[in-house]
Amino acid sequence: MKTTDNSTTDELLRFIENSPTQFHAADNVRKILLENDFEELRENDSWKLEKGGRYFLVRNESAVIAFKVPQNPIGCFMIGASHSDSPCFKIKENPEMICEQGAYVKLNAEGYGGMLMAPWFDRPLSVAGRICLWKGNRLETKLVNIDRDLMMIPSLAIHMDRSANEGHPINVQTEMLPVLGSGISKGGFMELVAENAEVSAEEIASADLFLYCRSSGSVWGANKEFFSAPRLDDLQCAYTVLQGFVAAPQTDSSVPVYALFDNEEVGSGTKQGACSDFLKNTLQRIVSGTGGDSSDYGRITANSFMVSADNAHAVHPNHGDKACPTNRPVMNGGIVVKHNAAQKYTTDAVSAAVFKAVCRKAGVPVQDYFNRSDIPGGSTLGHLSNAQVSLNTVDIGLAQLAMHSPYETAGVEDTERMIKAMKVFFGSTFASCGGGNWELC
Repeated sequence: MKTTDNSTTDELLRFIENSPTQFHAADNVRKILLENDFEELRENDSWKLEKGGRYFLVRNESAVIAFKVPQNPIGCFMIGASHSDSPCFKIKENPEMICEQGAYVKLNAEGYGGMLMAPWFDRPLSVAGRICLWKGNRLETKLVNIDRDLMMIPSLAIHMDRSANEGHPINVQTEMLPVLGSGISKGGFMELVAENAEVSAEEIASADLFLYCRSSGSVWGANKEFFSAPRLDDLQCAYTVLQGFVAAPQTDSSVPVYALFDNEEVGSGTKQGACSDFLKNTLQRIVSGTGGDSSDYGRITANSFMVSADNAHAVHPNHGDKACPTNRPVMNGGIVVKHNAAQKYTTDAVSAAVFKAVCRKAGVPVQDYFNRSDIPGGSTLGHLSNAQVSLNTVDIGLAQLAMHSPYETAGVEDTERMIKAMKVFFGSTFASCGGGNWELC
């Protein structure tokens, strides 16, 4: 019996485990870039870009853009984009709620993104995010992660809800509140957060804190061909696109760009989301910082290409009727090109062909995904980003099951394939030859 090599997946699982929130994911991306000799820039500073330079910048501590400057004048941008956030529950301010005559302390929370709520029951949970501290006349932020099993959202016993297995709507305000402890825990939540951050509770001015699933990643299957973990959507793409970006050789005239946006799961309409000016401003500053002007920017973006990487649905083994009759991606079947007639995905004939050419060069198989025509699908960051920076774009992903569950499943082989394909992509150049003709080399 063949056993699949899962060393790359093990590395991905370590990245995911160390990235319980979008803030931690961005910080881990930042560390990888620094380890690979990228220089950190700040948006509120003047930039001095050198030929052959490798740079990155962070916005809101949850979004990252990195790029490499070529030796020759810029001909195009080769952009790979993904997102750092995942559906979860956000802890409200003043969260503690005492119930049952002081027997329990639970926390008030609200949904972030469109998650499958039922799988959150009866799992070990904890809290991570960032806090904002008073430091005299200035504010300072700090990441926190209470790295232990801390909370649980208990389900109701079947004896008290005989119709539970028939399904019922879940009320996020009354049923999805995590239990922190017994009554003696009253007043202790922010003390736990402060202790983890090595500050006093009085120093904490505000916080962005999220529940996260503590279940460890697991490789499974008869041939160890599958793996499951929290936050595969979209940290699997965020990690593999980054690895391809770092490993790709620098070309003579293209600018490889790695873009990690936040808030895709809630519409991307934030200063750090795909709808923001983050990418547009960065690309404009790259052009001006290498001696170009607005005319050059228009010319270069017309020659540019974006890969919007956000995971895709695999056909479900128990619900095959929910998939398109003729386009049925499977895990370990290769990278998925995503299509939608209403342009929720940006893929068209040209962008699909370009990306399939990349995969062919990388020796990586490709699959196509369409929604069932009578089942509306989701959307992603590609078409939203295009509102700010309009260029040829393809939407892709890796096939997975249980999307938006706190514990999702994907294929081991596809992780390595994505890295190989993105390494080829970032090492390529793209240009319009006029008359509907394009060149990728």
